[in-house]
Amino acid sequence: MLSEQQIAESVFWACKQEVRAPKPGNVNCFSDGHNMAVDDFIRSARAIAPVMARPGLTVGERILGAIGATRQVVDCNTNLGIVLLFAPLCCAAEDCESFADLADSLKNVLQNLTVEDARLTYQAIRMAEAGGLGEHQEQDISGEPTVTLLEAMQMAAERDQIALQYVSNFNTLWQIGLPGLTSALNSGESVEWAAAFAYLKLLSEVPDSLICRKQSREQAIAVTEKAKQLVFEMNKNSTLNAYLDQLTAWDKELKQNAINPGTTADLVATTLLLHAFQRRLSADRISVP
Repeated sequence: MLSEQQIAESVFWACKQEVRAPKPGNVNCFSDGHNMAVDDFIRSARAIAPVMARPGLTVGERILGAIGATRQVVDCNTNLGIVLLFAPLCCAAEDCESFADLADSLKNVLQNLTVEDARLTYQAIRMAEAGGLGEHQEQDISGEPTVTLLEAMQMAAERDQIALQYVSNFNTLWQIGLPGLTSALNSGESVEWAAAFAYLKLLSEVPDSLICRKQSREQAIAVTEKAKQLVFEMNKNSTLNAYLDQLTAWDKELKQNAINPGTTADLVATTLLLHAFQRRLSADRISVP
């Protein structure tokens, strides 16, 4: 079973590795972007780690507490998607004896979400001042929810990948994200490059919902096709960093056009958290500076 310290260290580690990965279109170790810098994400990670790890908090309490802590250290939305995804996983991890227990524990957490979880989450989303959410007649984020958080996510699942993870027990990460990360790590890649590969793998399979909302579905599909091409080429090469120039050029192009596959980055951060929990629950050690 994971301790409070282990969960906190895993949260910080996952966030740090995600922002260090050379992910085109996102803030990364090679390039800031979208009016945000790497240090914004590192400070945000330090802020949310102890909240996410605090024993006994509900999912809604973790989400609201983490966004409140984030707003104390940065004046921008660095991590709403990450917080929404991390909160149920951290709740689930508290009760796991092994990594094999995590999927069932997560399912139990999601199925027992309450209207109060939804109310606190709505408050957190408004606090984060997230852009590109749009307005919806039913259970809109500007009002007070009358359904559970899971029911609210079910209403949004067709248009939002984070909501879809709640509905599917994080199936995208179990089926695409974690296998992609693991295969790259097993091939000898660094965590940062393995995370970049998992990012491209996710992006190649599912159009980014943030791009869909902020630009168009057609633009999101164009980004997915580019990622698909890169993944195909990378699978034929022995080292991923051979594609640094290509990724850097695409990163510049995306940022010049204000295109941010931000939801995919959130999925990668959560994939890294799954990997951290897997290693912790397997009694391996993660070194967190």
